[in-house]
Amino acid sequence: MAKVNNNVWIVSIKDAIMQVLPFILVGSVFAMLAILNDYFPSLPSFWTPYGWTMGMLSLLVSFLIPFNLMEKRNFRKQRLIAGGCGTILFLIIITPQVVQDGEPGFGHSALGAGGMFIAILAGVVTGFIMSLFGRFSLFKEDSVIPEFVRAWFDAMIPVALVVTLGWVCVDLLGLDVYNAVLAVFRPLAGVIESPWGFPLMCFIYCFLYSMGISTWVLTPVTTPVLLAAIQANMAGTAQNLVTSTMLFSTYLWFGGIGNTMALVIMMSRSKSTRLKALGRACIPPMIANINEPVVFGAIAWNPVLMIPMWLQGVIPPIIIWLFTKTIHFAPIPMNQFELWYTPYPLATWITTRSLTAMILMLAVFAVSAVIWYPFFKAYEHQSLEKEAASVQAGAESDEMTTPSSSRTSRPRLRVQATRSIKAEAAAASAGDTAATTRSGVRRGGRKLTITSSKPRPEGE
Repeated sequence: MAKVNNNVWIVSIKDAIMQVLPFILVGSVFAMLAILNDYFPSLPSFWTPYGWTMGMLSLLVSFLIPFNLMEKRNFRKQRLIAGGCGTILFLIIITPQVVQDGEPGFGHSALGAGGMFIAILAGVVTGFIMSLFGRFSLFKEDSVIPEFVRAWFDAMIPVALVVTLGWVCVDLLGLDVYNAVLAVFRPLAGVIESPWGFPLMCFIYCFLYSMGISTWVLTPVTTPVLLAAIQANMAGTAQNLVTSTMLFSTYLWFGGIGNTMALVIMMSRSKSTRLKALGRACIPPMIANINEPVVFGAIAWNPVLMIPMWLQGVIPPIIIWLFTKTIHFAPIPMNQFELWYTPYPLATWITTRSLTAMILMLAVFAVSAVIWYPFFKAYEHQSLEKEAASVQAGAESDEMTTPSSSRTSRPRLRVQATRSIKAEAAAASAGDTAATTRSGVRRGGRKLTITSSKPRPEGE
């Protein structure tokens, strides 16, 4: 995992996702404020600024991935052009979907979290093509043409290749790249209500989220299945466990997908200054089950915390299935409740009105905390070591800036003291003076008194 995490392609994707964190944080605030729109309709819709932040993530990522890749591979001259090509290729891919849905403009879900897969694909393909021409030039090194003009012409070939590739595949060949990527996950719908399909679905949620890919991208696949399942429950024709109500409001996803509530609480009490600050900043959105800040701030592409997040997608679902479908200890939610931002355990009580459901919910939360704890302690230890190394590096830097005179004064004074001692001893032995000879010589900050061995005459 460490080798994978240090790969230049993986690091470029990771950095691109981390760089959009400010937009995610601001979007999380607007998502919480949007709760007010349900109770005060006269207020302006907070979902509008939400769309201009979280709703633009894929568009930003499609630019940042090739931009970062060129930066890390020392092709800095091509980084802006590469970022622009990534954005163009991304727009080419999603255009047929936008036209088909009849929602042109900046409000389409493909521009936000729903297009994250496509953004990564467009960014990686663009980065690959631009890297092939990273050191290519149409001109010799001693050419008299200005360097910025040469950069323009040298970038024409890779730009043309990127645009032509998108144009041929999407427009001329009619390939539906957008839905082809989603089609990989469509078989999930047929197994979602099975004992192994439920943990599999939750694992995929956590797996994608740990790589910075918002699970909203699965909405076209999972939402129809989850809505049909809860509708069958409400009609009394089935007892489907896997519904959106169960996932987000009853027994699972405390603090957001991946059960991050326990992790945020641990971080807020951490000995690490950085983790404590991040944990405390994540508490307000965590209460409303919004965990993008902690996921993109600590978990995404972090091998130490990715593994426990994957485990959150396997172990708690198995426990829930066991105590609802097998043992029938707690009830299955039979009502539709889509207010996913309602805090736990209030949401659990609203959806079940059952004391045993509250007990199961608390048990699942305890298990999630146990899963997070050892990995959090390992990550905290790493953070403390980095902070200590940073402090030590700062101290060494301060020492290096200390004036050289203070470091060389002692050897110089030591030589002067030695010479003075020899001179005084020679004068005393030659009988140049009968008086006691005293000499105040500084050595290392102390005054040295040199006294001859010849006795003083009386009265002196």
